[in-house]
This record gives sequence, C-alpha cells and structure tokens, in this order.
Amino acid sequence: MADFWIILTGSLAGSACALVGCFLVLRRVSMLGDAISHAVLPGIAIAFILTESRSSVPMLLGAAAFGLLTSVLVEFLHRRGRMNEDAAIGVTFTWLFAVGVIIISRFAGMVDLDQECVLYGEIAYVPLDTVMVLGLEIPEAVLTLGGIFIANLLFVLLARKELEITSFDPALATALGISAGLWHYALMGMVSLTTVGAFWSVGAILVVAMLIVPGATAWLLVDRLDRMLVVAVLVAIVSSVAGYFLAVLLDGSIAGGMAVAGGVVFAGALFFSPRHGVIVRRVR
Repeated sequence: MADFWIILTGSLAGSACALVGCFLVLRRVSMLGDAISHAVLPGIAIAFILTESRSSVPMLLGAAAFGLLTSVLVEFLHRRGRMNEDAAIGVTFTWLFAVGVIIISRFAGMVDLDQECVLYGEIAYVPLDTVMVLGLEIPEAVLTLGGIFIANLLFVLLARKELEITSFDPALATALGISAGLWHYALMGMVSLTTVGAFWSVGAILVVAMLIVPGATAWLLVDRLDRMLVVAVLVAIVSSVAGYFLAVLLDGSIAGGMAVAGGVVFAGALFFSPRHGVIVRRVR
C-alpha cells in the first residue's frame, strides 16, 4: 500500500505542476518555477521565527507570499529595470535563496529546518504522515496535492480563454480589454501555490522537473492547447510511475528517479515526435 501512496503523491504533484507548467512553457518563462521553488526559503524561515513553530500552515503562507514576491520582482526588473527576463530571474532567486540560507543558519541552526529539506524533500516518508478520512488513513500529502490539482484544473478550465490569449499574444489581449498583467500574476499565484504545496512532500528538484518537462514534452508532441494540457498530465503520471520503479530497481532517490524518467520521456519526444522530432525531420 505504501507503494501506491508514493506513486499517487508523485502523480498528483506532477499533474498539478504540469497544468500550470504548460503556460510557463508557452510564455517562455519556464525557469520562473525554479526561481520560485528556491526563493520561498526566506518565507519559511521568517514564518518559523515569527511563530516559533514548524506548523505547516504559517510556513506555507510565508512560502506562498515569497513565491508571489519573486514573480513581482522578476516582472519589475524586466519591465522597469530593462533586464532580460532570464537575468531578472537569476538575480531574484539567487538573492532571495541566499537570504533564506543566512536567516536559517543564524536563527534556526539548531532546529530541523534547513535548505536541504526544501530542495530534496522525501517522498518515501509520505505514507507515514496520515490523517483519518471516513475511516481510512490517507497521507496528508495526498489530500494537499489532490486539492491543489483540483484548484489548478478549475483555474485552467475557467480561465482558459484569458490564459490562452495572454500567453500567445499579450498585445492583442490588451487591445481586447483583457489585462495581461492581471492574468500573469494570477498564473504566478497558482504557480507559487503549486510549488509550495508540492515541494513540502516531494522536494523542489522534482517540482522544477514537473513544472517544465511535461509541458515541454507535450509542446513537442501536439499543436493545440487543450491536447497539450492532457498530454502534459499523462507525461507527469507516466514519469511518476516509471520513476518509482526505476528508484526501486537502483535503490536510489525516488524523486530523482521520477525526474530522470521525465527526462527520458522528453528525450523520446525530442527525437521521435511526429512533427518536431529531430530524427523524424532528418528522415523526412
């Protein structure tokens, strides 16, 4: 049963990340997910200092606040500071992550709260932290990630038109009276929520992989947004299942195995995609 909960946790985390990750890929800001996953560290540290508790709620709120702050700072540096977007992302997340490391080393060095917990996570421990629901013991991570997946799915379904037009043509969206900036920050808010909720269980490395790889793989395979979203979720699930068994076979990190499996799937799409595959184009 523990195997099932671990695979389900990875699949839910990957699916939730894939839904918003597709739009990061389309907007060409994929690494913003990486930035957010690292930049939330000072939010976690500050929440711990203020509450003197490792309760998940204040830490999640602090992390979410800094995740949204990251996207605001990146946009400010890009628009106002006239920096390239990749440079703005690099400056913002390295600075905030370094601030978090300093805060933890100075004020929380004797507590089990460190940057490795955020970066690596430990999905193998998910079945140990359960809550009772209708007489069944269900891992808390499954409930959290399930809720985030549903929230992302509703967000994508209800705001599909606005997200699509602001991703492909922000100027046209503005001309039609759709606020590109508002929907950008709405999307970044969902990315922050997803990142914070997912890395607590699976670690930032897997979160970054799932934010980028499924969407990038789907982009190579299909040419319609609705199909891209479906394919991205399927890639995330396949990567989670295959990655778990790879980790068991090699007796290695489960999150690392899932990320590697996702990379293998992406490589397959890169070389053998019917329309965009490198080898297929060569043959054609």
